[in-house]
Amino acid sequence: MSGPLGVRLLLLLWGCGCLWLANPTSGALVIFEDDEAPEKRSTNEAMVEVLSVTVDCTVTNRFAHTVMTSVALNKANTSKEIFFDVELPKSAFITNFSMEIEGKVYVGNVKEKEKAKKQYEKAVSSGQTAGLVKASGRKMEKFSVSVNIAAESNVTFILTYEELLQRKLGQYEILIRVKPKSLVEQFQISTNIYEPQGLSHVDAHATFLSNELLPLVEKTVLEKKAHISFSPTVEQQRKCPGCDGTLIDGDFIIKYDVNRQESVGDIQIVNGYFVHFFAPPDLPRVPKNVVFVIDRSGSMSGTKMAQTRDALVAILEDLHEDDHFALIQFDSVILSWKESLTKATKENVAEAKNYARSIRDNGATDINQAVLDGVEMLKRDRQANRLPERSVDMIILLTDGMPNSGVSDIRKIQENVRSAVGGNMSLFCLGFGNDVDYNFLDVMSKENKGLARRIFEASDATLQLQDFYEEVASPLLLEVDLVYPDNAVDYVTTSHFPQLFNGSEIVVAGRLTDNDLDNFLVEVLGQGFEDNYKVQGQASVFDWNVMYPDETYIFGDFTERLWAYLTIQQLLEKSKTGTADEKANATAKALEMSLQYSFVTPLTSMVVTKPETEDGTDSPLIADKLTEEQRQQAERLRPMAYSRGVSYSIPAPVHYAPSPVYLVDGDPHFIIELPGRNDSLCFNINNAPGTIFNLVRDPEAGVFVNGQIIGDKKIPPDGKINTYFWRFGIVHRTLGVSLLVTTQHISVSQDGKDAKLLWTDTGSLKGPNVDVVVTKDSSLTVTLKDSVKFVILLHKVWKKHPYHRDYLGFYTLDTHLLSPSVHGLLGQFYHGIEYEVTDLRPGESPEKPDATMFAKGHQLNVTRGWQRDFRRDVKNGDNVPCWFIHNNGSGLIDGAAADYVVSSLFTTV
Repeated sequence: MSGPLGVRLLLLLWGCGCLWLANPTSGALVIFEDDEAPEKRSTNEAMVEVLSVTVDCTVTNRFAHTVMTSVALNKANTSKEIFFDVELPKSAFITNFSMEIEGKVYVGNVKEKEKAKKQYEKAVSSGQTAGLVKASGRKMEKFSVSVNIAAESNVTFILTYEELLQRKLGQYEILIRVKPKSLVEQFQISTNIYEPQGLSHVDAHATFLSNELLPLVEKTVLEKKAHISFSPTVEQQRKCPGCDGTLIDGDFIIKYDVNRQESVGDIQIVNGYFVHFFAPPDLPRVPKNVVFVIDRSGSMSGTKMAQTRDALVAILEDLHEDDHFALIQFDSVILSWKESLTKATKENVAEAKNYARSIRDNGATDINQAVLDGVEMLKRDRQANRLPERSVDMIILLTDGMPNSGVSDIRKIQENVRSAVGGNMSLFCLGFGNDVDYNFLDVMSKENKGLARRIFEASDATLQLQDFYEEVASPLLLEVDLVYPDNAVDYVTTSHFPQLFNGSEIVVAGRLTDNDLDNFLVEVLGQGFEDNYKVQGQASVFDWNVMYPDETYIFGDFTERLWAYLTIQQLLEKSKTGTADEKANATAKALEMSLQYSFVTPLTSMVVTKPETEDGTDSPLIADKLTEEQRQQAERLRPMAYSRGVSYSIPAPVHYAPSPVYLVDGDPHFIIELPGRNDSLCFNINNAPGTIFNLVRDPEAGVFVNGQIIGDKKIPPDGKINTYFWRFGIVHRTLGVSLLVTTQHISVSQDGKDAKLLWTDTGSLKGPNVDVVVTKDSSLTVTLKDSVKFVILLHKVWKKHPYHRDYLGFYTLDTHLLSPSVHGLLGQFYHGIEYEVTDLRPGESPEKPDATMFAKGHQLNVTRGWQRDFRRDVKNGDNVPCWFIHNNGSGLIDGAAADYVVSSLFTTV
């Protein structure tokens, strides 16, 4: 979210009007007072009023400058302590924090971290409160402060941070999470984007947008600038007339990209600094030779091993036929699938997928030998000319633990790998979970032209692995050099890059020494698919006042600050590798620049001195920046925030009380959610493509739903054709409503009037008997008057996918509004089911035990497994643990699957 896909500027705005902190690991902007216990909220909420919350984001040439402002009023007749919580992206640098209290402004100053730490420790030792930045989730950091406010006084909090947006998978993304939890008098999100290259697309949507709120999203897109805003009034925020609940609850998302030409790229020069963006379009991909080195040690048991297998199978499916690959699994013993790399033909990939599915956990962790074996395999095949001359060599290592077999000294392992690689290939390291030494992997990857990534131990770990692979799956250029005139520039950021991947972007910045720009000739050199790549271009100066004549404010020093941000980031990376002197020099320079440009980095802290306390002393507030290692250490202290493993405890038999969700999504996979038992049942139905099944049949209520399945485009190498639902017919005979839902459009017929909606647009239809709301390329909600609600999700598949097609998922809500006689493949479960599970025992897979189920007078063999629920995330979904009933649900469903086959989508008999 991401996942994650695309580089994101995460401006999470959470609890903006709240007087209490509902969840310490979620949310971004919270105002609350000291009496925050839940049982006291009703009285305290009237004491502090949030007058306004604004988020202003200005993006200029990918450099984002964000200001978060909140004004709160203490309405009590005594002083109150008010807290201000903000979550910001972990890749951003805080540049300013200030408070205005009773007309006096308290402004933060950036200091060296050690000096700030001493000031903070002194405050804590004297019993004073102080603010600290803490890790919050995968991508965010939470900044929290508190101040004591006099009776009937205001406080204004202002936090500013800056970040260079990175391009991932072909676009930039701004995500604003909006969860105010209560009404805010003045609420506004405003984003301005200025891109001299020209905007190729700008999309804005939100998960919470209703028919009424949709028009409030104002989007103006011109050739080179865009403005997006959202500012609902208090009345528009209300869930219902007169109530205090708010409709604003979800994600506000902006995605955009810029125009690109086949040239040297885009170079912007402002106030003596330049920034160069390079991401040429339409380059052919360079074949890759990738060795997957997979940890199968004992610590990978259970869910981690299952997720790794699932991800590996999916990744193998996405290999191109001109790629070569190998599989190495390791514990204390190293096992290779084959002795050399294999061309990614359909037959070889199918065989490799079967092998990947057989990987099982066992033993210790010999990272050293496993990686060296991968390096040696690539070397042998390269020397034997078994690999394309124009291709990129890479190793992808996945491990969840510390080396404890073979060579266990991490410095020795890094030295061995660096020596073996010799700069001739890239090593990408994926650290799974909190037990892994991430710093060890991070350094080892950076020393070998790669990068490291943390894989969080959660239900979406499979998707995290797939998303990472997608980022590096398509190299376009190798050994890329961006060359500038020596006599014209200095202090240039990194200008050599081992590879350029499709959907990414190279950014270089520097300072000009020669104002004679007629001599500013730029070259880009690299190795492409067939020939050496070389382009030249002349930099030109844009007059921003001419380009944006009506703009009163674009922060004019953005190129210098962008250069400083990028330089500091790269210096922090360099401080991890090299000799002791090189590390010390990089650290010293990064500290110097952090102080000069007032950036809160891992080397600095921002200190704000609060008003005097009752004893007459001042109290400092501290804004810190965490390293990834510090974040990991904090997470180890609260592992449950990241662990969502499956429990196999068996609940006692309970009659189900209806308030669940019933769904069919996937191949086609049926899930019966049983919240009363904190459990789910699932089964699959296999039949020929084109078959139409009755899902819901309720003659008494007049509601019928039928669905038709479609198969893969052609038979996959494994011979198994997957089927999916791709068309649904929905009828409410009593209301005179019918809908045809396909993967292309939605046709609605009501009282003899017909209308059509397309998935490619966000839109809605509102009638006396049915409401239909479409979210572009995502979801359809059908609400039948005084009856059941259906949600249909659109799953879009890559058009050029050799096998799969677009398909639909079907979810039913408010099923208690149907009659007791409702039936169908889903409908028969709408009013509950009694079952009992006993005799838990090992299954074919250690992480998927078998058991015996008694249901509907049948004794069934069932398996504990997972199915995917896409309600919250239509792209990635959530893994739902469930008891899987085999043989087309035999014994769980009434009769046989064939009994539910009907002749047409609108059959109502």
